Amino acid sequence: MKTKVLSLLLAALMLMTTLASCTTLEEDDKGAIIDMYLTTEVFDFDPQLSMTDDAQLKYMSLMFEGLTRINEKGEWEDALMDKYKVEVDDGETFSILIDMDITRWSDGRTVQAADFVYAWKRLLDPDQQWEGASLLYDIKNAKAAKMGDASIDDIGIAAVDTYTIQIEFESKIDLDGFFEKLSSISLVPLREDVITRYGETWARKTTSIVTNGPFVPKEIIAGTSIRLERSTYYYLDPEKEEHLDKYVIPYRLLNKYDTGDAAAQLAALTSGGIFYDGDISLADRAAYKDSALVTDMMGTHTYMFNTTNKLFEKAEVRRALSLALDRNAIAQIVTFAKPATGYVPYKVFDTASGTSFREVGGDVISASANLSEAQSLLSSAGVTKGSFSITVRNNAVDLAVADYVKGVWEGLGFTVEIEVLGTKKNAEETVDDLFQDAYAEGDFDVIAIDTMFQSADAFGALSQFAVAYSGNGVDMNSANYDLYGHVSGYNNPDYDALVDTAYTTYDRAARTAILHDMEKKLMEDMPVCPIFFLQDAYLYSEELSGMVTDYYGVRHFNDLKLNDYMTYKAATDTAEAAAAPAADAAAQ
Repeated sequence: MKTKVLSLLLAALMLMTTLASCTTLEEDDKGAIIDMYLTTEVFDFDPQLSMTDDAQLKYMSLMFEGLTRINEKGEWEDALMDKYKVEVDDGETFSILIDMDITRWSDGRTVQAADFVYAWKRLLDPDQQWEGASLLYDIKNAKAAKMGDASIDDIGIAAVDTYTIQIEFESKIDLDGFFEKLSSISLVPLREDVITRYGETWARKTTSIVTNGPFVPKEIIAGTSIRLERSTYYYLDPEKEEHLDKYVIPYRLLNKYDTGDAAAQLAALTSGGIFYDGDISLADRAAYKDSALVTDMMGTHTYMFNTTNKLFEKAEVRRALSLALDRNAIAQIVTFAKPATGYVPYKVFDTASGTSFREVGGDVISASANLSEAQSLLSSAGVTKGSFSITVRNNAVDLAVADYVKGVWEGLGFTVEIEVLGTKKNAEETVDDLFQDAYAEGDFDVIAIDTMFQSADAFGALSQFAVAYSGNGVDMNSANYDLYGHVSGYNNPDYDALVDTAYTTYDRAARTAILHDMEKKLMEDMPVCPIFFLQDAYLYSEELSGMVTDYYGVRHFNDLKLNDYMTYKAATDTAEAAAAPAADAAAQ
């Protein structure tokens, strides 16, 4: 368990030695400024948004911190949680108390138990669409509140004092499983006062974003760069003279987009212009296949069908389109990917941490194509032609995969268009992500998403396809207050029954067996077509050290060090000074 506070006696005796020996700062310098290409651009930093892009998770892990984390070995650890105790376990009622470490938001206010209560109740608000809601359904009245059958105030979450959270559950639960789920980026704390003041666009501007993690965005220039800076309040005690780099070593991470495409980013790395490249260009991947550092991510690149489209209303049609794809060939196109053999990726746990749901479950779909069976299914369904679009983000990998899929599906007799959705500036001078909007509104025929699993428990992702677990809330304008189902439009009572059974099964092994049945049923009905399991490949300069990778497959830069960074800072200052007269002349 993490301890950040030394005894008062030791602090009194050793404070000056600690400050002198531990800091890496020189004189008045704040630390290293590290230029990098972390990942592609993200336009909204709300951690509870649907995770449809691996880039979102890479940013969120730097900006926010929850109660627990899962380390690279797959073991949950305390993050913001200091300790917990079982408060009641009488056979009918089960509740725990969680005491938090003391840290602060990036604006200086302490992170409090009430911030978790607000964030979790926001997920469970029946008026709002949040796919992470079912992560909390173990909590008393959480599911009922999301379905509109209980008040939000009846949910078994309370801040019993400033830094203590009380959680009451529907029944006795697997605590290890619950703490694993608490590592989800969807369950980090949020500030009610900030979101109330700025509305749902609070996380799009540096003037309104507050974070509780090691970094905070200080400047966002659309299409150019995002500048992350060390949060000066991250675990530091303002009443003590603690050095700035005690918990976060780098001062700034400057993620540059304006040096060009991914190939230009790679050139910048080799020339010393940047020190980390987290998105190797598609054209260069083959050359770096054996030398890049590669980690499996907890995500699946997925093609989602709009099952309300008459063309896709029959499961046979959806399965046929899936059968026609050679996932081995697609993985070769992407290079850093594994062909999908099911919906759930390898890193999701099976019966316990360290076990793999995918390895235990085996292949649920084939990585190889079967065109003859695909054509037979289409013929039996009476669907042999039609027109539709594949909606994709504007990046090289998604476009290359879409080009391949388009060719295969057109070979079956369909007419396929690739629709690329980008962004547009709105009246508030922030950027709307048109792709994210299309996904949330179900405005697509087929859409290509990176399904990021929000926890290492398969239930959260698989349960979303059941109406009561979708997280999309209640239609308050309907006569019977109908539930909104999954954005794909998928609705199968047999599948819903499996989810209900898993939800009320508390033995982990028995529950996991049901989860495997759920995945098999989902792949029979195929509202989503898994394409490949995501991997993250990156390169970095020998001048960097101290990176840590978590179980979700993303990097943490708290301890990132740049060797001899003052030399780089001096060179940058000289270059900026030399460019200043020319810039002034141009301005005149």
